[in-house]
Amino acid sequence: MLRKATRPIALMIAAALVVPLAGCATGKNKGDTKYVARDVDTLYNAARERLDRHQYKLAAALFDEVERQHPYSVWARRAQLMSAFSYYLARQYTESISSAQRFISIHPGNRDAPYALYLIAVSYYEQIQDVTRDQKLTQQALDALNELIRRYPESRYAADARVKVDLVNDHLAGKEMEIGRFYQRRGDWLASVVRFRTVIDKYQQTSHTPEALMRLTESYLELGIPAEAERSAAVLGHNYPGSKWYEHAYSLIQKKGAANAG
Repeated sequence: MLRKATRPIALMIAAALVVPLAGCATGKNKGDTKYVARDVDTLYNAARERLDRHQYKLAAALFDEVERQHPYSVWARRAQLMSAFSYYLARQYTESISSAQRFISIHPGNRDAPYALYLIAVSYYEQIQDVTRDQKLTQQALDALNELIRRYPESRYAADARVKVDLVNDHLAGKEMEIGRFYQRRGDWLASVVRFRTVIDKYQQTSHTPEALMRLTESYLELGIPAEAERSAAVLGHNYPGSKWYEHAYSLIQKKGAANAG
């Protein structure tokens, strides 16, 4: 699964952001999120307590209250980022993305801007659907991860983002393979070639490349273009000589040659 490794990293990073204020944390269970004018210490500590209790939606609402009631406080900026983090933990990814984007737009040069962008990226990443579903969110995750790497290549989040980029590209290649195989089952060989060529041209570093080359061999043979089939099989044999996909492609080429000779 793509999403297993994201949450512990986000938790570890955000832990440094949860800094206590002076004053006592509220112990009340009711009325925490009602609009009642409260000092920043009380509000922030109430939000922090809810976060510690894993009441993430309440924590997010209270961090939002800090920003609303005390917009010029030094804690408003931190509360804004903690709101995004709390929404992320609550799996309210749209709200997390919105809060993090607002933080970046208001504080683009802040030292926590890379983390805000990381939250945006992993919020999209958490929503990646199976390859049988639409991949719009997958592309948004890839765009956000690449933006993080481009803007903050030396940040502590960039290494994790690079790993996720590889996983996302593999996922997108898997989608192309799924569609290509569908076209093959329908006997639409030209359409299948287009999909498998996309894997070779755009996602050649992924795990799907050997199969894509074999499927290209199949499709070209069905289209009556043996020269292209042999070329795909040769590339497969050169790069993945011991794979099952090469064995299958080689067998197809041999059978086709024997059939032509007969």
